[in-house]
Amino acid sequence: MPDREGAAVAWSPLPLTEDDLARQAALSRMKLIATGLFVAAAAVFLACVLFGSDTGAWVGYVRATAEASMVGALADWFAVTALFRHPLRIPIPHTAIIPRRKDQIGESLGVFVQRNFLTRTVLAEKLRSIGVARRLGEWLAEPAHAERVGQNLGAALTGLSQVLRDEDVQAFVDQLVSNRIRSTPAAPLLARLLEIASEGGHHQDVLTSGLRSLGRFLEDNRTVFRDKLGQESPDWVPEWIDDRVFAKAFSALQRFLGEVAADPEHPLRSALDERLAQYVVALRTDPATAARVEQVKQEILEHPSVREWSTSLWGGLKRSLIELSNDPDSELRQRLQSSIVSFGKTLAADEELQAKVDRWVEGVASYIVDQYSADIADLVSGTVAKWDAVETSDRIELQVGRDLQFIRINGTVVGGLAGLVIYSVAQLIS
Repeated sequence: MPDREGAAVAWSPLPLTEDDLARQAALSRMKLIATGLFVAAAAVFLACVLFGSDTGAWVGYVRATAEASMVGALADWFAVTALFRHPLRIPIPHTAIIPRRKDQIGESLGVFVQRNFLTRTVLAEKLRSIGVARRLGEWLAEPAHAERVGQNLGAALTGLSQVLRDEDVQAFVDQLVSNRIRSTPAAPLLARLLEIASEGGHHQDVLTSGLRSLGRFLEDNRTVFRDKLGQESPDWVPEWIDDRVFAKAFSALQRFLGEVAADPEHPLRSALDERLAQYVVALRTDPATAARVEQVKQEILEHPSVREWSTSLWGGLKRSLIELSNDPDSELRQRLQSSIVSFGKTLAADEELQAKVDRWVEGVASYIVDQYSADIADLVSGTVAKWDAVETSDRIELQVGRDLQFIRINGTVVGGLAGLVIYSVAQLIS
């Protein structure tokens, strides 16, 4: 809608709050009192003019006082009214100051805020007096507050997941994982893993477990292996010979596997250690060995199953995070709230940590002030520029108008006293 100055702005009248209604009632009362004093002075003056000619010299003093009170009341009424509107709706120059200069007031207010509030010195002093880190720690240490933070984080994750397109995020995660794995040389990493396994003897444990599992596998499939030997054996060999050959070979193999699994000092284990050490050296020094490992890595990454798994990472992660973060009884939420409470207690008690957090907060706030103080000032002036001129004037009057009515009251009283003094002096010197 166009404002009273004719500028087209998008503006919707703000609803009056209970506090505004109370201010409005107080303003109306003060206006009534100020106007009542003026009417009383006018009535006294009129009475003196009409009936005071034969009552005595004292009437002159009363008349002068009432007359000066009327002048003072009218002058101050004009001054107060001229701030907010044209007196008697007459477009007298230099009246309706606030509606007419609303935009300039907004610009001045924005500059005032920028120069007197949005400065490093003022902000740093205020933040230091507040003790942001200590207060934050005390607040987070309360379980109810930690629960609220957990709820907000869950809502934030849900909102973020709804804003982001799954296809874009999946492609990004897939590219991030693939690129990270592709750019990391596999040979040095494999060499280090094998060294860790060797130093802890874990490779021998794996060998023992593997040998025992192999023994059980052979025993469970003994009949299958025996049938396979019968199929491969010549037809002219009697079956009982096949049974004896298979029994001896099978028993020898099982015995050998059992011996190696039970003997930590078996020569096969020493040979494994030696071959493993040689392979670790080859991974670090032999380009051909490293190239073969790299080729295997690339083949694994290009496998369709791996590609499908990497592209589905975001979908699974998204579902899990949303379900867990929005479920108050989930382990994730419980751990998150517990971590928040623990961090809050630590922050509230650790002065060194408080100092670090306070410095970080001060640095962030100072950076924001340095970079965006002008934008904040523009926000203030721009917001004021969008306001309706007359409603802005009414709103300001609602806030300060009650106090301004005392100017009218004081003008009536002080004007009357001044008139009395002037008249008295005039009578003395005449």
